[in-house]
Amino acid sequence: MTTTQLKASKPKNESVATLLAFILIPLSGLATDIYIPSLPSMAKSLELSDTHVQATLSLFLISYGISQLFVGSILDSFGRYKICLVSLLIFALASLVIASTHNIYLIYLMRIIHGITTGAIIVAKRAFFVDVYQGDKLKHYLSLFTIIWSAGPIVAPFLGGYLQTAFGWESNFYFLALYGFVMFFLELAYSGETIKAYSDFKLSKITGIYVDMIKTSTFSLGIIMLGLAYSMVMVYNMSGPFILEHDMHLSPVIVGYSSLFLGLAWMTGGFISKGTLHVYFYKKMAINLGFQLFFAIIMLISSMYISNVFTILFFAFLIHTSAGFTFNNYFSYCLARFPQNAGIAGGLTGGITYVIVSLISYAVVSLLPATGETELSYSYTILIIASVLIMSIIYKYRTASDTP
Repeated sequence: MTTTQLKASKPKNESVATLLAFILIPLSGLATDIYIPSLPSMAKSLELSDTHVQATLSLFLISYGISQLFVGSILDSFGRYKICLVSLLIFALASLVIASTHNIYLIYLMRIIHGITTGAIIVAKRAFFVDVYQGDKLKHYLSLFTIIWSAGPIVAPFLGGYLQTAFGWESNFYFLALYGFVMFFLELAYSGETIKAYSDFKLSKITGIYVDMIKTSTFSLGIIMLGLAYSMVMVYNMSGPFILEHDMHLSPVIVGYSSLFLGLAWMTGGFISKGTLHVYFYKKMAINLGFQLFFAIIMLISSMYISNVFTILFFAFLIHTSAGFTFNNYFSYCLARFPQNAGIAGGLTGGITYVIVSLISYAVVSLLPATGETELSYSYTILIIASVLIMSIIYKYRTASDTP
């Protein structure tokens, strides 16, 4: 079906297709955070170590990140609609496999498939808005992306906590399967191909653009800043449930509420970032990292005298708010480096960021397992100090054109 045929035969479906696109935007957060309250139960049920089940998060993030590096060019060359449809169907089937098996290696494989298909779906839906809308309306919809995306990490663990308590860890993946199948049939009924002109798939040209971008030091270091910021969230996601359930003997429902609370912290950081656009970039980033390091050190000191769910969430909220602030600023910073190739820059930024997050967060929880608030505060402190060092290098190598 061509774009012209789609517009001629289904003009009334544009608003429904837009709504479906927004429903799919939070899929990456949903696919990771919905089973966070179930991690301890998964480890017990599968008779595996904490590290083995935590790897299911890392494998998803790696495959999700890598897929974004290439899927944009594929979608430009072969269209959005069919690839998105097939990806939704495969995502749903992979969820059913995870829910019905106790083989950790098969689960690993399915989580990799989850990451690849989620990357294709998300990038396709981002492109949908550029294909369909223009001008102020496009700007309006794009401005909602961060807020809509934040809904996944906020709602997913809250829902997952109740599913875990009522039906067990497998129910999270049955829910993802249902979500995938429902969205597949809705997309089939109401969406269609929106690409206006297909591009030639020339790998050499695309690779050349990637290399030029990566050679730009402030761009590459900015992506590392993004990875360090989101790693703070992922370290908690991978460790927090075990601390709250094993060490503090709290229920998965409480774990879900806690993750919801920290999801709001990330969103709060994004709103603060938007409210400080007029402040000089390097000044506000230095102040933010200073506060973040202060919060982590106070958390470390206080944990030696008092430690409970309230102190963990209090300090984690402050640190995650600062991380959200860093992420929002540096994502815009990286995209602004290459306005002539914003699409590729966005895919490269998002892709490498998730690869970095998966590697750093898994390394931190493996080398420094967070069995309590003290260990968690050490993890935060290490990541923040690394952020300060990277930030100082970016400041050193900045140029007039790099300053937002």
